Amino acid sequence: MGKKVAKEDLPKSKCPDNSAFKQQRIPAGKLTLTAESVLSCFFIIGLFCLAVGISWIIATTNVKEIWISYSDYCSQCTQLRENSSNSEKPCSCTVNFTVNKTIQGDVFVYYGLSNFFQNHRRYVISRDYAQLLGRNGTDTETLSSCAPFSMYSNGTPMAPCGAIANSLFNDTITLVYQSGASSNTQVPLLRTGNTWWSDKNVKFNNPKPREDLVQAFAGSTRPPYWQKPPYELDPLDPSNNGYVNDDLINWMRVAALPNFRKLYGRLSRVQEFSDGLPAGNYSYIINYNFPVSKFGGKKHVILTTLSWCGGNNMFLGLAYTVTGAVIILTAFVMLAVYLKKRERKKKPFSRK
Repeated sequence: MGKKVAKEDLPKSKCPDNSAFKQQRIPAGKLTLTAESVLSCFFIIGLFCLAVGISWIIATTNVKEIWISYSDYCSQCTQLRENSSNSEKPCSCTVNFTVNKTIQGDVFVYYGLSNFFQNHRRYVISRDYAQLLGRNGTDTETLSSCAPFSMYSNGTPMAPCGAIANSLFNDTITLVYQSGASSNTQVPLLRTGNTWWSDKNVKFNNPKPREDLVQAFAGSTRPPYWQKPPYELDPLDPSNNGYVNDDLINWMRVAALPNFRKLYGRLSRVQEFSDGLPAGNYSYIINYNFPVSKFGGKKHVILTTLSWCGGNNMFLGLAYTVTGAVIILTAFVMLAVYLKKRERKKKPFSRK
C-alpha cells in the first residue's frame, strides 16, 4: 500500500481560482463604433477646443502689459558690475515710462531674465533640501550636493548653500508715480504672499530657534554672491527672512526655459491706487546688483495684469483654436465621405 500524502504537501496549482472574476466570466460590454458616434465625438471635441481657444484669445487680449528692458538703460551700472571687485559699490539708475490709460484691478510687477539657463542639470541639483527645511543647517557632511558652494576654505558652511541660492536675483526695484509737477509717490508693493502655499509651508522652513534668526544661523555665513545675511533679506518684515523669504523661494523654483520671469511684487490697492494704477508718468528706480553682461543676458521689468488664463500668452489660445478648426474640418470631410458611401448603397442594383 502506498503512503498517504497530506493535502498540504501536494504541489499547489498555478491556475487561477475558479471564480467569475479570475476566469473572466463577468458580463462585459463592447464598444461598437458607428459613423454617427464617431462624427458626434469629433464635432463635440472640435467645438470645445474652439470655444476654449477663442475665450483664451479674448481674455489674453484684455491683459495690459508694459515691458521694459532696463539693462540698456543702466549701461553704466552694467559696465561697473562686469568687474567683480566693484560688487560692493552701489549703483542705481532710473527708467521713465508712461501709462496712457488707467490699469484697473490687480497689477503685478515681474522681473525677467533672458539667456539665463536655470535648467542646467548641475545647477538644478545644487541645493540641500534638508537645510532649506531648517535641518542640519551647519552639518558639513550633508552639504555635498551643494559643491562647490557648500563651504568656505576655512570650513564655515554656507547658508543657504548651492549654486541656485548663490545666484539669487538681488536687484531692488522701486516703482514711483509722478503725481504732480514736483511731487512723487512711491507705489506700494506687496512683497509677501507671492509664492505657492506648498513652498511656503512645506518645502521651506527656518532653523530653530525661529524667533531669533541671528542665533539660528550662527555657525554659518551667507553665500559669496550675497550682500546680506539670510536673516536680513527683508528689513521691513521680520517674518519674511531666512529660508521663507518670498524672493528666495521664487528663485529656488527653477525655470524650464532660458528666458523667464518671476514675480517681484503686487500692487497694494490703497489710497489713490485703490482702483489700480492711474494714468500718468512713472519711473523705476533700480538698485543694480545682478550682472548679466558676462553671459550675454538681458534684464527686464514687466508691469502687467492677469486674466483667468494667466498673463499675456497667446500660444495656448492659438493652439486650441487651430486644433479645434482642424478637428471640425476633418469631421466635415468624414461626414461627406459617409454620406456619399450611404447614397451608393441605397441605389438599386441594375443588370444590363
